[in-house]
Amino acid sequence: MIITLDGPAGAGKSSAARALAARLGWCYIDTGAMYRAVALVALERGLPLDDDAGLAALAEAIRIAFADGRVLVDGRDVSAEIRTERITQATRPVADAPAVRDAMKRLQRRMADGLDVVTEGRDQGSVVFPHADVKVFLTASAEERARRRHREEESRGCDTTLAAVLASQARRDEGDRSRPVGRLEPAADAIVIETDSLSREEVVERLAALVEARRGAGRR
Repeated sequence: MIITLDGPAGAGKSSAARALAARLGWCYIDTGAMYRAVALVALERGLPLDDDAGLAALAEAIRIAFADGRVLVDGRDVSAEIRTERITQATRPVADAPAVRDAMKRLQRRMADGLDVVTEGRDQGSVVFPHADVKVFLTASAEERARRRHREEESRGCDTTLAAVLASQARRDEGDRSRPVGRLEPAADAIVIETDSLSREEVVERLAALVEARRGAGRR
């Protein structure tokens, strides 16, 4: 069974997907972390970020895995490294490259093959897993998403302001919506959940209910 969670940054999809996968005992795929991992290794190896073919080959060559909340590349824990601002900036051209997205689509489908999976990103229900059992698009107001990201940044010791986070988020949203491939948009049959007034636990409860309803429909 495959559950896809798509949506903009700050909507709570990563924490909700991780919690739902843990609750169900399923595999969790953080696709954003996968693109960040490719960007990290590309920078380390001096691979130009405009070399689409080279980046796609790199994505196919390295081994990305998730274990106990960590992101591993060829067995190395890169969980902290891929969350730096340097990697955030480098990830955009990597994620915008059609050849890389094609390679990632194949990799993500291989990762999910034969497993029960919760996968989250921008194009999981619309592109990567169009036949997923449950598709969800999590969203929230721009102000609420910025507040969440600002709290996150402060918890990491980053010196930033809410206004700066909101401006950065607006640029990111526009870029995500205008990507030539893998753009941010809900799948036609996705269930949209607005998370402004919901806690993570409440979001997870709603998602778990959707999974149970789908299971029930399958048993009839």
